[in-house]
Amino acid sequence: MKKIFILSLCIGVTVSLLAQKSTLDSLFKQVAMEGYSGTVLYAKDGKILSHLANGYRSFESKSVLSNTDIFELASISKQFTAMIIMMCKEKGLLSFDDPINKYVTIPYSGISIRQLLHHTSGLPDYQAIMDQHWDKTKIAGNTDIIEYLNKYVVPVSFQSADKYEYSNTGYVLLASIAEKVTGKDFIDLCNQWIFKPLQMNDTKLRSNEEKLKTKRFAYGHMLDTSSTYVNANKFHSSDYTVWLGKRKGPGRISSTANDLLIWDQALYSEKLVSYPTLQEAFRSGLTNDGKPIDYGFGWVTSKTKNGEQLIYHTGSNPGYATIIVRKPMSKETFIMLNNNDHPSQQKLVKFFLK
Repeated sequence: MKKIFILSLCIGVTVSLLAQKSTLDSLFKQVAMEGYSGTVLYAKDGKILSHLANGYRSFESKSVLSNTDIFELASISKQFTAMIIMMCKEKGLLSFDDPINKYVTIPYSGISIRQLLHHTSGLPDYQAIMDQHWDKTKIAGNTDIIEYLNKYVVPVSFQSADKYEYSNTGYVLLASIAEKVTGKDFIDLCNQWIFKPLQMNDTKLRSNEEKLKTKRFAYGHMLDTSSTYVNANKFHSSDYTVWLGKRKGPGRISSTANDLLIWDQALYSEKLVSYPTLQEAFRSGLTNDGKPIDYGFGWVTSKTKNGEQLIYHTGSNPGYATIIVRKPMSKETFIMLNNNDHPSQQKLVKFFLK
């Protein structure tokens, strides 16, 4: 009787997965017809069930996009920054509750590393400051950003840990803190501590020059005044990926769906950090009054309609829309990398997060 029950359960799970795959495949055909350009990947227990692609790597040259192409991840990059900080913590180089002024000089006090990770720092948006004051004929990096935070002192939005407010500034500072405590460049840290050990061979923080030399790089595209998709870099003044092209921490990592699946699977192990430290990434932070926020360390923490844990992060750059979704209980993974920020990508996002 027990064997019959287990067999029936396995058949039920298989049917459910096949139905999920079929629905996704049909949905992808629909969004592809609507003009979506990009790739999606759906996996169970690390095994790929669907990996689809449509559109163009470059709309100008009409080079057809492949499901192995490399995309900007945008804010999905934050989970790698958080991992570097967790690895620094396990090496005894810092504590999550250290004040950030111990490592970086900024005109704001009373903020901890933990609060940067959770987006509860209240720090002003560095991007708005740079957009207003930076000479966009030059390319800025973290040192420039920190200099401008000190030069143009914008008040904090709220006192640290009073509430949650998504902050790219916090993740710039996290990368700079990692550089301070290790004495290494953040790019080298990512390569040596994460990408190479996991054999994520297509994943890097690429400069604008490196992107041009990468044959499988899928450029972000935006509509011009004639409703034609063109490379987003041509909108220079509004494309911060160009004039903030040396920033490290909040974005700028580019990768493939295959590499992201490798990353996803590594998070079920202790290859990078111990389980207790890893769980910090998937645990909701708290405000000063004890209210939980839906964000851990580089990951949004939520639940499905059925109450299953849902861990994910989206990304948005000029021309790009990205998401990685993890369902640890069912060991399902969804990845979407879109390079024309097409409205139909929201249909895929809603499907992944249901």
